[in-house]
Amino acid sequence: MGTALSPELERRHANVRAAMAEHDLDALIVSGNEYSGFEGAVTFMSGFQIVHRYAYVVVPADGDAYVVFPSEARYVGEHGTAELEQLFQDRPGGLIAARAGDAGWRRVGVFGLDYVMAVRDYRTLEGLDLVPFDVEFDLARAVKSEAELESVRDSVRINERGFEVFFDAYAPGKTAAEVMAAAEEWFVAEGCGRLTMNMVLTGTDTFARPEFKIARREEVLGDFVLPSLEIAGPGMHWVEVSRAIAARDARLSEDTERMLDAYHEYMGAAREAMRPGVSCHDVHRAVSRGFTERGYHLGHVTGHSIGMTMIEHPKIGEGVETQLAAGMVFSMHPHAIGTDGRTCLYMQDTWLVTESGGEPLSRLPLEIYE
Repeated sequence: MGTALSPELERRHANVRAAMAEHDLDALIVSGNEYSGFEGAVTFMSGFQIVHRYAYVVVPADGDAYVVFPSEARYVGEHGTAELEQLFQDRPGGLIAARAGDAGWRRVGVFGLDYVMAVRDYRTLEGLDLVPFDVEFDLARAVKSEAELESVRDSVRINERGFEVFFDAYAPGKTAAEVMAAAEEWFVAEGCGRLTMNMVLTGTDTFARPEFKIARREEVLGDFVLPSLEIAGPGMHWVEVSRAIAARDARLSEDTERMLDAYHEYMGAAREAMRPGVSCHDVHRAVSRGFTERGYHLGHVTGHSIGMTMIEHPKIGEGVETQLAAGMVFSMHPHAIGTDGRTCLYMQDTWLVTESGGEPLSRLPLEIYE
């Protein structure tokens, strides 16, 4: 038997093994790599944070879990943080395949089969019945523990202060790079490290266009900008909090003003709709109504579960019948786009589902900051 796990990791493994049992899995492979937002599943199941390369946590239905790393990069993070046995292999998939053969596994779930697992490892596992397990794994971790919620709230604290730093640094004529650099300095100082994915939406002095852009030095900011701020604090729980920003003398377009009215309606609708037992479909319909009734459409997913991976299931969207439960955390960000396809408004919030309804975790008023 391996080393005893912390109570929090025991809880996570128990939830995931329950999901495995429902789908008759002999084992589960949890994939992670250094791409921002895709490391978190490995940390969630092992305590280890990937700094570069990739890793797999292998969870047998019966037996101790372990984590496998590629040996061409022996030290891919702070290995002392891992609570599981750590193994190194030229091709990690080969080691997993050999152990699967010894144990007689046939049906193996994979989190990250389509987007994360390395092709060279997938090829060594082709003799197994590999089952995509992204949705099932995410649903098993969707309800956050008190320890996780403490980490989420700390990330929100860092994120919302980062928005305020961005706002303080903003002025028309400055570049997106120099304004975002001030916020990034705060994020790194607070322990986010590389776990930030921050962008801007810009356009004219009266409205923003829908495209997300990297904050580059050649992007000169005008009288209106929409920062998109997504970060994970030291506990590695991702959150998203941002507000639109306008120069004091900006004359915003009529569409922008009407979209802001719809945002105010969305806030009230989310408070009411985001309660246990309500389907993601019904939440989507409730929060998007103010936009669609004004003739706008949503160009980005309305919302999604968020945790140690930036985007998790379930999403808040059309036809998603998964029901909310108390303790789920969602990023909500209606991406309102005008009928001409040019005008947009985009602001982000992180929400907690409670027995009495949705609770926005940020204290920032839902307004256009001047």
